[in-house]
Amino acid sequence: MTINMNDIVGTHDILFVTLDTLRYDVAKLEEENCPNLCGTGGWEKRHTPGSFTYAAHHAFFGGFLPTPANTDKASHVRLFHSKNTGLPTNPNTWLFDTPDIVSGLAGEGYRTICIGGVIFFTKKVPLAKVLPSYFQESYWRQTFGVTNPRSTEHQVNHALKLIGSADPGQRLFLFMNVSAIHGPNHYFVPGAKRDSAETQRAALRYVDGQLGRLFEAMRERGKTFCIVCSDHGTAYGEDGYHGHRLAHEVVWNVPYREFIL
Repeated sequence: MTINMNDIVGTHDILFVTLDTLRYDVAKLEEENCPNLCGTGGWEKRHTPGSFTYAAHHAFFGGFLPTPANTDKASHVRLFHSKNTGLPTNPNTWLFDTPDIVSGLAGEGYRTICIGGVIFFTKKVPLAKVLPSYFQESYWRQTFGVTNPRSTEHQVNHALKLIGSADPGQRLFLFMNVSAIHGPNHYFVPGAKRDSAETQRAALRYVDGQLGRLFEAMRERGKTFCIVCSDHGTAYGEDGYHGHRLAHEVVWNVPYREFIL
């Protein structure tokens, strides 16, 4: 499906969900078990612009979403692009004349909301205030963070309150950084002591089960364009690597989907 973002902006709500730290291989293995995320199609393999949350989200909010994992540059059509950069653009790309897509959408009348998850959205220290500051409204609670086994439930509950009280005549740009898939995720498999691809798979199944309520609430508001992707993957011992903020294919390869609810 070819999306013309010039037909989307101003007519649709936009929901952007980042599944923090989700590996592409894990996402593919769980497609059949994720009816909300993959009910209308499977994951696309893409390359992230950043190997950890802070770097990747800076790029995302600048319009640099994950890039198709192929050598056909003609297929690398960006949904958003800054004006007057001198770089080539596509007729289907929505051009913004601000430093980032969030303020660009605000300039088009969108109410911009961030529901944070991992540490870079907590606003507890100056560094953790940078990403939330893009938005008109930003929210983080301890229950949204990586240490809470019900974090996605709490994040979705908060989003539903905001959606329920939102002006139906004003378009929403709602961003959610889902923390549950980021480590620690071993508690999603009873008895597991360490994070692994298997425990991340279990975390993804949990997340999918919670996101259905969010998708339904957005559908009830009207037409919603949805972007769901990971910001980066993580290593569980492959080639001796552990974690992320490093250059390994399990970090750079991320799942990506875009669809209309």
